[in-house]
Amino acid sequence: MLAFGAHPDDVEISCAGTLRALQGAGCEVYVATMTLGDCGSRELPPDDVRRVRRAEAEAACRILGAGYYYGGSNDFRIFNDDAHNGRTTLVMRLVAPQIVLTHSPGDYMLDHDATSVLVRNACFYASAPNYDAGGHAGAKAMEAVPHLFYWDVMEGCDMFGKPVAPEFYVDISDVIDLKTEMLAAHKSQREWLRAQHGIDEYLDSMRAWSARRGEDASRIACRKIAYAEAFRQHRGHAYPRNSVIEETLRDRVVRNPRY
Repeated sequence: MLAFGAHPDDVEISCAGTLRALQGAGCEVYVATMTLGDCGSRELPPDDVRRVRRAEAEAACRILGAGYYYGGSNDFRIFNDDAHNGRTTLVMRLVAPQIVLTHSPGDYMLDHDATSVLVRNACFYASAPNYDAGGHAGAKAMEAVPHLFYWDVMEGCDMFGKPVAPEFYVDISDVIDLKTEMLAAHKSQREWLRAQHGIDEYLDSMRAWSARRGEDASRIACRKIAYAEAFRQHRGHAYPRNSVIEETLRDRVVRNPRY
């Protein structure tokens, strides 16, 4: 499976617990980021930021035992154009996943929204042999369109501030410490978020939101779920419609009856 985020730390914040649960169920896990977070500093120049944040991303993946890919773009320069579609499809073909996770459409910033579109495109393009995604000996066309899932939007709201209902929740209570450890590997982000977004306590904020989704899931399941992550599935034409995550993680999943 492949979790494809816009920036280093997006995957850790949004779905690291579910990645670990799927890994425990036998899935081979890969993580990709479209950029190396080059605009995520007020002190360091872009090249230095890329070096620091790539090292942090790789360190987080080592904690999970996951492979890491860089999608070849830069912050605020992610566009739905041929170059980006080719690079994203190349990563997709190199991994050849059956399950893909990425940002929800309409998330609060365009880097997230554009990455969502590009990953959706790549899921479709990767199985078309005549689509040239760039030369690489191991990048053969995939056999089929993979299952595509969108993780939670930031703070549960779209870019208009309206709540987005999850389709289902995954109980990550027993792996929240690993999720925290992975996010902690992104040390450079604490000062950046403090300066740019006014957010401190980087790890506590993640745990607080995971606890909020745990409360939402608990009300539906009528049992205590300390921490959870939330998802929706893309079921457009040609995309698989069976919820393979729910099928794989049955005991962890709580379906939203109102979705």
